[in-house]
Amino acid sequence: MNYKKQKNSVEIICIGSELLLGNILNSNARWIAEELAALALPHYRQMVLGDNIDRLKSAILEASERCEILITTGGLGPTQDDITTISIASAFNSKLKERKDILLDIKNKLGFNGNIAENNYKQALLPIDAEILPNKNGTAPGMIWSPKENFTIITFPGVPSELKQMWTDSALPWLKRNKNSESILLSKTLRFTGIRESNLAEKLDILLQSKNPTIAPYASLGEVKLRITAKANSKEEANNLISPMILKILETTKSKCFSVNNESLPEVIINLLQRRCESISIAESCSGGLLGSSLTSVVGASSVFLGGIISYSNKLKTNLLGVPVKLIENNGAVSQSVAEAMAIGIRNETSSDWSIAITGIAGPTGGSSEKPIGLVYISIIGPKNFVDTKPYKFNPRRSRQEIQRLSVLKALDEFRLFLLATS
Repeated sequence: MNYKKQKNSVEIICIGSELLLGNILNSNARWIAEELAALALPHYRQMVLGDNIDRLKSAILEASERCEILITTGGLGPTQDDITTISIASAFNSKLKERKDILLDIKNKLGFNGNIAENNYKQALLPIDAEILPNKNGTAPGMIWSPKENFTIITFPGVPSELKQMWTDSALPWLKRNKNSESILLSKTLRFTGIRESNLAEKLDILLQSKNPTIAPYASLGEVKLRITAKANSKEEANNLISPMILKILETTKSKCFSVNNESLPEVIINLLQRRCESISIAESCSGGLLGSSLTSVVGASSVFLGGIISYSNKLKTNLLGVPVKLIENNGAVSQSVAEAMAIGIRNETSSDWSIAITGIAGPTGGSSEKPIGLVYISIIGPKNFVDTKPYKFNPRRSRQEIQRLSVLKALDEFRLFLLATS
């Protein structure tokens, strides 16, 4: 099949049988794709290949007819299944030459004054006219090589930290110098909760038809993202295209949008509390520590998050949070009154400004007709006698982990809305 090459077009080949077997998540392809998008480089194809020279050679030759730049990851190590460099050289009938500077670098990194393992010598072999892509963090260098007109191969090791450093230090400057266009792509991500992707798309139907900037929705559990991307000749010009679009979206969606800077909901909560100089504590039952974990994942959380208690058993609810035994006996651990007592208990214990408590039935067992799987009570207690405790019913067909995550997401979003309303 004959292909007409598009200027600056890029393809990615990720190499390694471990990727095909699912032993390792292929995060490199996603990261590179995002970098290419930021450079406004057209990228239409990705491949994953096992450690097989013939298949890799064939894929490289096919790519050389379709694209101007081929990026490979993986297969640059010292073992027998690291066949990327030899496959590339063989595809274009090129000889490999041992690079003394690479060999010296490998010896220094491995701490050998004399001989190194025979397998390490293969890492110093590159096509004669290839440019070395230095690897500061590992022994496997990459290369930038143009074996034919209008076609360049850039190789990286599969270790993500090594790839990213090599990209930033060497490959990115090369791509900026050699791309035949001054245009850039700039993206901003808005994040929403409390609204389905289909409902959001319906509300924004006309805006989603925009050609520049474009709007792309992405849904995950309990959340929807909108990525707004503009193509322009400068960052300022791109921002001038994106900003009015964001305003139109916010006019339509209002409080459903919790971030216009791709912040997570826990990040938004921590930032709001920091600006208000207020603190929070938490008491959890069915969420099993997930609420506390989400908050403490944010850098700087210690300035506002005082701590929490995972009171999974009724005994701990009573002994640590002061929930009356009779309250649990009369209403059950999953009830509005117990959720409220848990929130009051942890706030009293920590002297925090705010507290959140979660108790519920995450399943897959333990539900009843009166209290089905997916029933969760969330209580938020705050300054000036602020008390809000409500039941929420999540789909019982969801997994235990999904109900837990949705409970935390709902608790944080309700808390966000209260903070905004009282600011």
